[in-house]
Amino acid sequence: MQLPAAQVAVLQAASADDATSVDAIAEATDLPPETVTGAVFELEDEGLVAVAERVDETITLTDEGAEYAAGDLPEIRLYEAALEAGADDDPVSMGRVIGAAELDGNQVDIALSNYARKGYGQIDSGEITADPNADPNADAEANALSALEDDGDGNVDGDSDSELADEFSDEIRDQLERRGLLELAETTTREVTLTDDGVTELMAGLETAETVGQVTPELLTGGEWEDVEFAEYNVEADAEQFEGGRVHILRQTADRVKDVLVGMGFREMEGPHVDADFWINDSLFMPQDHPARTHWDRFALERPTHIDELPAELVERVERAHREGVGEDGEGYHSPWDEDFARALALRGHTTSLSTRYLSGREIGEIEPPARFFSVEKVYRNDTLDPTHLLEFFQIEGWVMAEDLSVRDLMGTFEEFYAQFGIEDIQFKPHYNPYTEPSFELFGTHPTTGELVEIGNSGIFREEMLEPLGVECDVMAWGLALERLLMLMYGFEDIRDIHGTLCDLELLRETEVTY
Repeated sequence: MQLPAAQVAVLQAASADDATSVDAIAEATDLPPETVTGAVFELEDEGLVAVAERVDETITLTDEGAEYAAGDLPEIRLYEAALEAGADDDPVSMGRVIGAAELDGNQVDIALSNYARKGYGQIDSGEITADPNADPNADAEANALSALEDDGDGNVDGDSDSELADEFSDEIRDQLERRGLLELAETTTREVTLTDDGVTELMAGLETAETVGQVTPELLTGGEWEDVEFAEYNVEADAEQFEGGRVHILRQTADRVKDVLVGMGFREMEGPHVDADFWINDSLFMPQDHPARTHWDRFALERPTHIDELPAELVERVERAHREGVGEDGEGYHSPWDEDFARALALRGHTTSLSTRYLSGREIGEIEPPARFFSVEKVYRNDTLDPTHLLEFFQIEGWVMAEDLSVRDLMGTFEEFYAQFGIEDIQFKPHYNPYTEPSFELFGTHPTTGELVEIGNSGIFREEMLEPLGVECDVMAWGLALERLLMLMYGFEDIRDIHGTLCDLELLRETEVTY
């Protein structure tokens, strides 16, 4: 019987009594494992060998996982520091506890993300509490990391009944993998045994057939290709998997949102992530003693602390609106107004700071109605982390300037926009904003849970905001959450799966933006 050289070598290395792995045959024949695998499949098709497969799963600590296994998880360090600071009795400043825990970089986000989830305490408005009854020694994730460190790489196939396997329940294993603390690797082991036909052919004697595995210019030009035997290609043979980079699902969706809004006649705004409180809040007719403007709810800059210049006439008009109001019936807030506070720099809590810059004419000059502008950019808020809130997220900002605008125009704009993403069940609820009247929130139905999810805030800008900016017609505006849009489009229940240090990489690789 004539066979290609690789198949002959495999038959000669295999046994009818004992199963031999592909790797062992590759070592014995001095052939690459992928060549042996291809030959094995071809021999199996001929009925000369039998192939058995076994899939083994192995757990390996990442460098970060090994660091936490040797020390402590960030959330445990935060809890212990909170106890030391007395947070089990009264709330303590979060900044103080983070400093005492000596957390830095991503460890801060990781600790804050997992602290409340594990029941160590609560974080609210910049303060932290600690549950005195919590037990870090019973932390299942920490114990699993320690067990894995003690045992080294772990085989976690279904046959194991070790203590290590108990540590790695599916829930704990998945959570640690999402956190990037361990890696799961599946290894397929193939073992080969000679069949009776294979033994018969081997005893009868085998001849090596000359085969060609690659077409060359010489074969084609010389005509030799007509006489040679070409090796068959097995398209089912294993191949190395490569995971290339790709655009993040959030960025893909942001680009899709931009395409939709441009198609609706909008122009894009651009502006600084760090801005003066004047543009972020004061120009919006947001009182300086509003709770959202405290140091607990904003990220102020340490250096520099204040903006160098603000337009003096505009500052004067905005201050007058705050103190006295606008128009004959204007009241203002009758509350303190400090220009030094207005000059303070902070990360923007909303992209409406871009709207005030554009409406004032400071960015591209005076804008004549009708006009439509938008932005899809990051904003930063000191919120409590949960499945629908992060410290930074993308906001879809937009406004329309025209005469005689109404709430009906605003609602119709939303219905047209969300319909482009297959969402047609938008609900509206009246709301209060210092800078819009009337105002309302938007809600959509989550496709998996059926619950209403808040997806945005909107309204008609008040005269007290527009008059100081020099705008003499109506402006309707909104701020929508890009991450919440993704939740309605794809059924995500926790935005931390797609954004931040705990994101699910496999989910990001497999999810495609729909058009």
